Amino acid sequence: MSNPVTVAIIDSGANTPHPHLPEVVGGVAFDLEGRASGDFADRLGHGTAAAAAVHEKAPRSELHIVKVFDRELATTVSTLVRAIDWASERGCRIINLSLGTPNDFREAELEPAVVRAVDRGSLIVSVHEHEDRLWYPGSMPGVLGVIADPDQPREKVAVVSREGGPVLRAAPYPRPIAGVPLDRNLNGISFAVANVTGVIARLLDDAPDVRVVEDVVALVAADRPV
Repeated sequence: MSNPVTVAIIDSGANTPHPHLPEVVGGVAFDLEGRASGDFADRLGHGTAAAAAVHEKAPRSELHIVKVFDRELATTVSTLVRAIDWASERGCRIINLSLGTPNDFREAELEPAVVRAVDRGSLIVSVHEHEDRLWYPGSMPGVLGVIADPDQPREKVAVVSREGGPVLRAAPYPRPIAGVPLDRNLNGISFAVANVTGVIARLLDDAPDVRVVEDVVALVAADRPV
């Protein structure tokens, strides 16, 4: 059996044990100045829900938590760059970025970290398009971009064509909570990204040598969940 797929969840941290997330390997937190600490507790719930969506689909994967949000879903580009570098330096095979920015001038700031991650063999999964605007780094070359589709089954990812290449389409819902209506639970493009990451982690568990975006897209296109 191959080694577990390692996944970095760059988000608001994680709380474990949780009914949907029994454990994580470990993690780090970066403040707005990029300073590191070991306090990756989740005070928003967003990161825990994202990590749980990944664990649901790929329970054998090893989750590394990289906290960049604390009291609100806001961070700096320099902190995000630091987080991406932390994950890729440690050889995380997938970097889940359930976040991004529509500001195209940030592309130049993010590009070096993206290139370093790709060169190190990490696959970045992030928001490609949201509210009719391209997002970064999800629309950048070498990144697996995601769009949300509320009609998509949560366990399935579709490949669709966009200018510049294929992108992945997924449901924008995290794991359901018993007794909570779908529209009252967390939802949004963030969880479409996490659902894609979970499916990819499951597929890569049986494909240890696949590290090229085009090959990952081919695996997703051929996937037929039981």
